Amino acid sequence: MPVVWAAISAHGFGHAAQVVPVLNELGKLVPHLSVILRTVVPVEFFSDRLHVPWSVQAVRQDIGCVQQGPLRIDVDATWRAHADFHADWARRLETETSSIRASRPDLILANTSYLACSAGSQVGIPTVGLTSLTWSEILRPHVSVDRPDQLATISMIDDSYGHASLALRITPGLPLTPFKRVIDIGPIAEPAPSQKTMVRARLNIADTDRLVLIGFGGIPLTSLPWAQINAMKRFRFVFDGEVPASFPRILSLKRLEYSFKTMLASCDAVMTKPGYGTTVESVALALPVLYVRRHTFAEEQPLVDFLKVFGRSRELPLDDFIAGRWEESLEAAFAQKPLSAPPPFTGACEAAQYLTTLI
Repeated sequence: MPVVWAAISAHGFGHAAQVVPVLNELGKLVPHLSVILRTVVPVEFFSDRLHVPWSVQAVRQDIGCVQQGPLRIDVDATWRAHADFHADWARRLETETSSIRASRPDLILANTSYLACSAGSQVGIPTVGLTSLTWSEILRPHVSVDRPDQLATISMIDDSYGHASLALRITPGLPLTPFKRVIDIGPIAEPAPSQKTMVRARLNIADTDRLVLIGFGGIPLTSLPWAQINAMKRFRFVFDGEVPASFPRILSLKRLEYSFKTMLASCDAVMTKPGYGTTVESVALALPVLYVRRHTFAEEQPLVDFLKVFGRSRELPLDDFIAGRWEESLEAAFAQKPLSAPPPFTGACEAAQYLTTLI
């Protein structure tokens, strides 16, 4: 029985959202495939998404960034967390290699675990980075020139990625410069079927109202300008989080029977930050996107460029987001037309076809 070891970052859900469609496509090509998910992404994320037999080994693969909510990196805390993570690197690497040997996988996929890249090289198993970014590319803009320890961390991460057999670079993405060999593949999107009519009826959404999903990814947003949002009479909102009881025009997704993917496919627009999964699926769905930029995340610019060319979108300045001045920009997003038809969303199929040659 062929086995894939999928080492997945738990920095939000976007990394798992890139890997799952590839594993599903790979399962169609490789009979009796099973997957070991080496990750601390919540098990619930995979339960209705991953369609091949799988098990989880809940071991953290990397740090990524420490954030204060979905819009801000805590730079100092991020560097401290990396120092702690690397303090016992030799033991961590030995644990990973021992676990891989015990599981005897045929292939290692890393998104975007440099620990897995180093471990795969040591055990001699084909190791592929399947990703749109590396953590060294994300961290490099936050290096202080007077901190040689930070430069050493970047160098070590680069070196670890360099041990992989190759990288499959998902569009849109960063250059993946640490990998010695890079193959470009198309965008990865696996949107759910629309249930718009059913959702609107179930939530009692008036025909004159537009339904907007507010979702900022796996790192929760805990505060919104509730009163200002509730006052937007031509809109109803579903928030991927808890909602105070006194705002009847805003519903909590946690209190509904629909998944985020189903709601994304069934709403009229989405308010978000530029993250891979929501951005690319929104383009695939031709869904208007109102987004708040973070500016300190290196992977953001390729996603914004993708939205501007292939999507219906409008940027909302952070001050307007905080103040609840959303309505004008939402209307502008609805009026926006794509500059070009999107590329085919073939990344998962391309990756699966290539990976079959390595199993």
